[in-house]
Amino acid sequence: MRLPFPSVRLAPSRRSVAIGFGILALAGGAYALARETSLFSIQRIEVRGASPRLAAQVRTVLAPVAGSSLVGLDGGTVLQKVDSLPAVVRATYDRAFPHTLRITVVPERPAAVLRRGPDTWLVSVRGRVIGPLSSHADPKLPRVWLSARTPVRPGEVLTRTNGGAAARAAGRAGGFAARVAAISYASGALLFHLRSGLSLLLGAPSGIALKVAVAQRALATVPAGTTFLDVSVPGRLVSGTGVVPQIPVPGSSRG
Repeated sequence: MRLPFPSVRLAPSRRSVAIGFGILALAGGAYALARETSLFSIQRIEVRGASPRLAAQVRTVLAPVAGSSLVGLDGGTVLQKVDSLPAVVRATYDRAFPHTLRITVVPERPAAVLRRGPDTWLVSVRGRVIGPLSSHADPKLPRVWLSARTPVRPGEVLTRTNGGAAARAAGRAGGFAARVAAISYASGALLFHLRSGLSLLLGAPSGIALKVAVAQRALATVPAGTTFLDVSVPGRLVSGTGVVPQIPVPGSSRG
């Protein structure tokens, strides 16, 4: 026996449909108002994670977005502008309503100073050219000398042979880099010229952290008058005086 059930009306009423469309219209109008008027205009650009100098550069490249609406902000364009700065690794942004655009940056970390005749640039631990410097700036950073014909452009990542290997080695050396006056790279081998006058041969540009750790322990025990220490093979150290020996570096890196 089937029991009768009252019919249930599932279709919305005309009134509810009209109310729904009205809400959508109001929301669309509010969005258009916020996008096209100064209600949420960008009046302040806040930069986090950057030095005052880099923060100023970020505000300069973002100057064209000042006065535009936070609601209709093209975040991709914002990040593209900030990421194009040579001193920035990456950036993120946030809309801090009602009037602030907040930018958080991860800056490049300086590793060395690139020298080409009278010209000087700051280079990051990734081997990226951050920007020009005065010749006596950042005296505690190692110097990397280039030939007069080597082109250098801010923002470029240096190759192994035009200073990149030396700069990245300085970055991987950690705090030990403060003891390094200059770094050279030739015939596939790295050479740290220490401020003490001793030459530290690292060989192939691999395993830098291990080689530096071995060198730190060995330097405390080398005889007075030692002029070079070879850690190119960390398990077989060689030290001595006189001319720094040539390091044969095979096609595949060792050490």
